[in-house]
Amino acid sequence: MNHQINIAFETAVPGEAEVRALIEACAKRVLESESTSFDAAVDVTVVDAEAIREANRDFREKDAVTDVLSFPMYEFVNGIPQEELEPEPDTGRVMLGDMLLCYTRAVEQAEEFGHSPARECGYLTTHSVLHLLGYDHERGDADTALMRKKEEDNLSFLGLKRE
Repeated sequence: MNHQINIAFETAVPGEAEVRALIEACAKRVLESESTSFDAAVDVTVVDAEAIREANRDFREKDAVTDVLSFPMYEFVNGIPQEELEPEPDTGRVMLGDMLLCYTRAVEQAEEFGHSPARECGYLTTHSVLHLLGYDHERGDADTALMRKKEEDNLSFLGLKRE
């Protein structure tokens, strides 16, 4: 498959090239592990705490900083599309949606959880792409367990295990 991950930085990030490569590798890994039968595209924007707080307030009515937000273009349930997917005419790719990743929150959480910022950014990217594919940890215990297993399997494959 020829997946495209478009990444924009709206905040300064140390090691931006490495973070960009990590996000791209994690997003593509999820799409490959899900055996998507189409070329997909995902837009990722790396933002600061204020930008994600505003988006969280505006779109989820939660006026708080969060780590990652996912905005799917299509309805999926556990990787299965629930509607017809329409590839973009100019690229032939299906735009799955947008992701906002708060790098400052990722670094804070990495410290809280005792692992590297790379592992946390990888986790958040994996988590978000799974959401774009309709996995949801808020649907119940079985769905939570399925999503967590997929997250850990993908991160382990990329060498981003818990430290």
